Amino acid sequence: MRLFRPTLRIRMALLYGGLVLLVGVSLLFTSIVLLQQSIKKVPIFESPGLVTYPDSSGRQITQDPASLGQQAQNTAVSTLLHSGLIYFAIIVVIGTVGGYLLAKQALRPIAKLTATARQMSTENLDQRIALGGPDDELRELADTFDEMLARLDAAFDSQRLFVANASHELRTPLSVMRTELEVTLSDPDADAQELRRMGEVLGQATERAQRLVDSLLTLARLQAVERGELEVREPVDLADVVPDVLRAVANEAAKKGVTIESEIESAVAVGDPRLLERLIGNLVENGIRHNVPNGWLRVTTGQTAERVWLHVSNGGAVIAASDVDNLFEPFRRGGRVRTATRGAGLGLAIVRLIVDAHHGRLQAAAPPFGGLAIRIELPRNVDPVAHVMTDAAAEASA
Repeated sequence: MRLFRPTLRIRMALLYGGLVLLVGVSLLFTSIVLLQQSIKKVPIFESPGLVTYPDSSGRQITQDPASLGQQAQNTAVSTLLHSGLIYFAIIVVIGTVGGYLLAKQALRPIAKLTATARQMSTENLDQRIALGGPDDELRELADTFDEMLARLDAAFDSQRLFVANASHELRTPLSVMRTELEVTLSDPDADAQELRRMGEVLGQATERAQRLVDSLLTLARLQAVERGELEVREPVDLADVVPDVLRAVANEAAKKGVTIESEIESAVAVGDPRLLERLIGNLVENGIRHNVPNGWLRVTTGQTAERVWLHVSNGGAVIAASDVDNLFEPFRRGGRVRTATRGAGLGLAIVRLIVDAHHGRLQAAAPPFGGLAIRIELPRNVDPVAHVMTDAAAEASA
């Protein structure tokens, strides 16, 4: 255990005291030099011949003026040093104590920041310093700390919601599997047909859990590289990807009676082929699963000199305009949380992250007649600098 803790307050007080000491010593030696020069310039000490003067006992003393001047200088310097050092020491003490008090006052916001940081935990990130006062560097530091706490609070809230929703989604297929196993195995007369039915139910529940895990892994990977670069960058023609995606969902669309229309033109983007295929697949699957019976789905692609675009629209229930943005949040379905019978509510959230990873744009609108229309624009070059320059030039020309 340390007996002396060199806090910033103490170091600043010692710094102030040292500064006073340095200035005082400089002034003292300057005074001595000036005093000696002043005494030396007294006319009586520069006169020729001898000077006669009485001493303390009344005797007459004759002395050379130069020697008398040197004696006067020595006496004055001695008196200045003996008396001045006492006052000088008092001034240094006052300067050090004053420096300590000034440092205490100046560092009070930092002490408040430290106290707030010590009280922080994941349960009370809503606390803020709210320093106030003059708009100086300490105020800027406190405001920056408050902004950081706000971001952490939002991140922890999002994480808690994500974990809760993911746990809920995983609990459903696991509960189905456990219940099916317990019911079937508790029946001593269960035949092969019953066991086969149990296997089919377990297979479906396992497939749902696998889809959720894959979606969570994709979401986590996209969030990790959201501000970084794509691992794979190569030319991808969306016109080649769309037909494969539509063939993969043809049976599901047929069961629901959804009519699929497409108008495919060449749209060559530069990016990750797997992610772009996942983007189109999620949009198409979302358009079918949240459609109405005997509804419709339309997919179109195209490109300009600088961008490629993908437009997916579908029929369905009427969606409030205020709920459109919420559809792209994790575990959201139709503006509600975890209410659909299929999927985990991660499809559109993954779409948004894929678009962000490719430095693209996403626009969504809810037509008044129902359904959802989504337009994706991707740059033909995913270089962020080139993308920003292209956007700036487009805005300037507009």
